[in-house]
Amino acid sequence: MADGKRPFSRRTLLFAGGAVAAGLTTTGGLTWALRPGPGEQDGPREPESTQPVAGDFDMRTGARLLAPTPLFNTTGPQSFAFDDTNGQVYTLQTVQDGIRLDDEEEPAGGGDRKGAGDMCLTRLSSSGETLGHMYLRGFGHGISFGVEPTGQRTYIWVEGNADTESGYGRSVVRVPFKDGSVLDSSDPSVRHFEPLPGASAVSPALDLAGERVLVSHEEEGLHRFAVYGMQDFLDERFVAAQVVKAGVQVKEQEWFQGCALYGDYVYVLTGGPYTGNKGDNPPKSGGNTHVTVIDVRTGEAQGRHRVTIAPDLPFREPEGIAVRRAGSRAALCVGFSVKAKDRRELALYQYTS
Repeated sequence: MADGKRPFSRRTLLFAGGAVAAGLTTTGGLTWALRPGPGEQDGPREPESTQPVAGDFDMRTGARLLAPTPLFNTTGPQSFAFDDTNGQVYTLQTVQDGIRLDDEEEPAGGGDRKGAGDMCLTRLSSSGETLGHMYLRGFGHGISFGVEPTGQRTYIWVEGNADTESGYGRSVVRVPFKDGSVLDSSDPSVRHFEPLPGASAVSPALDLAGERVLVSHEEEGLHRFAVYGMQDFLDERFVAAQVVKAGVQVKEQEWFQGCALYGDYVYVLTGGPYTGNKGDNPPKSGGNTHVTVIDVRTGEAQGRHRVTIAPDLPFREPEGIAVRRAGSRAALCVGFSVKAKDRRELALYQYTS
């Protein structure tokens, strides 16, 4: 975010009684009104949870999964997703300033790349070795995405058809990963899914174990999460199994940083980078990163849990949340953008069930 990301909000996160109305003012024209939707009610503010369990995961079990690792571009990570079949992790970032891709006449600035929705996708080994990359032009900002390994191919589920005023996607696409390639959202080979015509700030996440697709989106000024069966989604039968109207208010210096779906819960990551010592989020505070858990069966929030791991990371901006599976075990993973010399790096931490 500090690298120019257009935040969904600098406001406070409110999850109350199943009504999630996200009040977000942004720099890219993305505005989510602080009001309940039709038929919804403003409930009491959800306090920070005193319980150690967030959904299916124990927040006392935090451990480092990946040390700060450079990505293919120098910009900060936006989100990450796992290929548990092949033991790999993928991460999205906006394209760095000054790059000229093969079919471009001249280099483009970082601000132009963000506004156009141009992203770089890096494939990493479990130890952080770069295994490949591709560029996605005109797709979006990369708040969340999914990875689907199928035989010899790996498909990336990501936002597409970026709004050139905000840089965020308006559709969902499923494209094969091809190392070294440059793919345009407007390419005829790209199939766009529009489960919510007219929605903006669209970004998907996958629950492969449950064969489900989670779509975070803004509709009529409100932030919502819709859950679909994966095969129904691919067949364009867009009848959501659940729609969670999650009212999200966040305090100053907090932003919506990603979402994940696993079991009965949606996991929502919020927070911002450290400020100076006199700011709202100084390093001595340990950070303002939180995970909020929403029960998709009821739409009710289970609680807002502070992420206290790795408080000494330099910069420490939360960037992405995903669930990793190893056999029958699962872990909830949170990513941080970390400052390094002349670039940002990705660090991952996990919480087990």
